[in-house]
Amino acid sequence: MDLQLNSAFMQAFLSPIWLSLKVAAISGVIVIVMGTLIGKVLARRKFKGKAVLETLLMLPMVLPPTVVGFLLIVVFGKNSIIGQAIEWVFNQPIIFTWWAAVIAAVVVAFPLMYQAAKSGFEEVDRDIEEAARIDGAGEWKTFLTISVPLASKMLLAGSILSFARALGEFGATLMFAGNIPGVTQTIPTAIYIALDSGNKAMAWMWVIAIMILSFCMMLVVRVKQE
Repeated sequence: MDLQLNSAFMQAFLSPIWLSLKVAAISGVIVIVMGTLIGKVLARRKFKGKAVLETLLMLPMVLPPTVVGFLLIVVFGKNSIIGQAIEWVFNQPIIFTWWAAVIAAVVVAFPLMYQAAKSGFEEVDRDIEEAARIDGAGEWKTFLTISVPLASKMLLAGSILSFARALGEFGATLMFAGNIPGVTQTIPTAIYIALDSGNKAMAWMWVIAIMILSFCMMLVVRVKQE
C-alpha cells in the first residue's frame, strides 16, 4: 500500500516536470530557429516600417500574460479560420492540449531569442563575412560557418534564456492550454494549484525543482559570457 502511494506521489510530482521540459524543449527549438533567422535578416537591414515590425515582435515581452493568452484563444479558437483548419486536420481543437502550451511558450520566449540573435549578428564584422563571399562561399555557407560561430555567445545566451522563459511560462499557458493533470499541467500551473489547495509541501518541491533548473541554465549563461 505504501509502495503504491509513493509511486502515485512520484508520478504526480514528476508529471508536470517532464511536461514542462518537453514543452520548453520543443518550443525552444522553434524559437531558436525562428529567432536566429529573423534576427539575422533584421540585424542590419533598414526599411520603412522596421520599427513597427520589431515592436510587434517584442510586444509579448511587455504584454500581460493574460492578454497573450486571450489573443491566442482568439487566433486559434474554434471561431477562427486557423482554429477551424487545425480542428479539421487533426480532428480536435488545439486549445487545452499540450501543443497549446508549446505555442504559448513560443510566443512569450521568442522576443528574448530574437533580441539576443539580433545583437549578436550586429556585432559580427562585415568584412569577415564579405571575405568569405569573395572566396566563393554562398549566403547560407557564410551564415553557418562565419556569422553563427562569431555570434555564438549571444545565440547561446538567447537560447538558454528562451528555454528558461518557456519553462516558467504561466499566465498564457493557463488560459490557452488549461491545467489538466498529466495533459497540460506544467510546473508553474501545478505550483499555483498546489498552493491554492493548501498543499504547500508539494508546491515547495516544484518550486525547488524549477529553481534548480533555472539556476543551472543561468549559470551556464554567466560562465559562457566570461
